Amino acid sequence: MLTADYYFDLPERLIAQYPSERRGDDRLLLLDRNSGAYEDFMMTDFPSLLPENSIVVVNNSKVRKARCYGESETGGRVEFLFLGENDDGSWNAMVTKSRKQRVGKRYVFNGKDGNSTYQAHIESENADGTKNVRFDESIDESFFAQCGHVPLPPYIKREDSFSDESRYQTIYASKEGSVAAPTAGLHFTREIMDAVKARGIEVYEVTLHVGAGTFLPVRSVNIEDHHMHTEYYEIEPAVMEALNEAKAAGKLVTSVGTTSVRTLESASDDSGRLVRGRGRTDIFIHPGYRFKFVDNLLTNFHTPESTLLMLVSALAGKDNIFCAYRHAIEKEYRFFSYGDAMYIRG
Repeated sequence: MLTADYYFDLPERLIAQYPSERRGDDRLLLLDRNSGAYEDFMMTDFPSLLPENSIVVVNNSKVRKARCYGESETGGRVEFLFLGENDDGSWNAMVTKSRKQRVGKRYVFNGKDGNSTYQAHIESENADGTKNVRFDESIDESFFAQCGHVPLPPYIKREDSFSDESRYQTIYASKEGSVAAPTAGLHFTREIMDAVKARGIEVYEVTLHVGAGTFLPVRSVNIEDHHMHTEYYEIEPAVMEALNEAKAAGKLVTSVGTTSVRTLESASDDSGRLVRGRGRTDIFIHPGYRFKFVDNLLTNFHTPESTLLMLVSALAGKDNIFCAYRHAIEKEYRFFSYGDAMYIRG
């Protein structure tokens, strides 16, 4: 299977630069993954579209303000995207003008309050081009509150604003650690979630901290040669037990977002039972994959040639997905993180 087979032309005007004026005022394309039929709805219709015997699984990871700007010892302004803390207390980061940011080079990060100052140096480099950054004094979330910016994806061609601090976060986000939002969840309002629960449909939370791979393209010619980034996931024991009971009872699992899919499929054994409560996953789901736990998926519209487009093609069939995407383009749906939604249902 070739990466180029997952390319499609997308007019730039359809790449959403801002969220809808009000959260939840988004269009929703329903796709039947068996027949390929599709139909236009609004996100407010989502609760009524769920099959009666459903459960819903969401990712409660919270976006960290992980994009920070440091001043180098030579006076240059350098952008860091902090991906996560290493076991030894250093921080793994993607850095702009990477070749110039060498081991030993020092940086100063100034807080927004005008008083806080943090100093760090590049301690080592990794094979993937990321750097390990060591702060003179250990940092916590207060560093990101003082120095951080919302890490909007690169196809959003603007600086982050105050409104992004809330809109680029799901209403149920609680566990800090992602460098990108689990964007399918951005469509939910309290009212939509209450409407789901009012139908007697249980909603369960899992955690997967979205990593740098969200921004990285597939560079291999054959998709089988692509190596996925790893991401940390966790399912609480009580949630795991409840999910296994629901699945055994024949409930249909609607995953909200590809991150929830990767969590559930990584935690499942071949019999379709969740057996791993936490870990790091590099699962790559593409056509040919047999889903073990997830039945249906609420998702956004994804970038050409991306692993996310390959994942939804694995669930619904590539031809079905591309037909639905052509319709979405014709009807001028908004694409990517701040765009509209698709519900893939069996």
